[in-house]
Amino acid sequence: MIDGNGCAAGGPDFAAAGLRMSLEAVLLVADEPVPEQVLADVTGQPAPAVGAELRALADSYTAEQRGFDLRNVAGGWRLYTRDECAGVVQRFVGDSQEIRLTQAALETLAVVAYRQPVSRGRVSAVRGVNCDAVMRTLVLRGLVEEAGTDAETGATLFRTTGYFLERLGLAGLSELPDLTQFLPDRLDEELDPGNGAAR
Repeated sequence: MIDGNGCAAGGPDFAAAGLRMSLEAVLLVADEPVPEQVLADVTGQPAPAVGAELRALADSYTAEQRGFDLRNVAGGWRLYTRDECAGVVQRFVGDSQEIRLTQAALETLAVVAYRQPVSRGRVSAVRGVNCDAVMRTLVLRGLVEEAGTDAETGATLFRTTGYFLERLGLAGLSELPDLTQFLPDRLDEELDPGNGAAR
């Protein structure tokens, strides 16, 4: 059974090709390792079948010498660029760092800077739009990095990097300008760097 987007839907007649397509689609947009049970839930397939397909996918990527591989790390599955491609990826990322940041990237970076450590969900809530793709860009450019996980939700937290401070010419986060005078009253607390970790 195929849904309107061309991906197979769960059910008794769920084909192996449909499962593979669906797993690849989900993993392509995942920003952190996805547990097998979560993938089983979203595809509507038994966890053992999903696990077997994930291992088959990982093996096929290696056999086909793809530029990426599928790894089982930190309790879940995620796509990574292959180690052999590290040099070209680093050159691409280095060249990309010279490209000016978009307005969306600047806004997202500001939220991280003033609310760190903060989760992607919290950044999206402050901005009012999904910021997953922008966060990936900031991480690739070395301006933002992972900073552990939230004790309550388990969400990955992010913070700015030393490179961020270097690019802005700051000795530390305490030198970030005070933005409260420019914000509506209801946002003063939201972006106040003195409020501690994000919720």
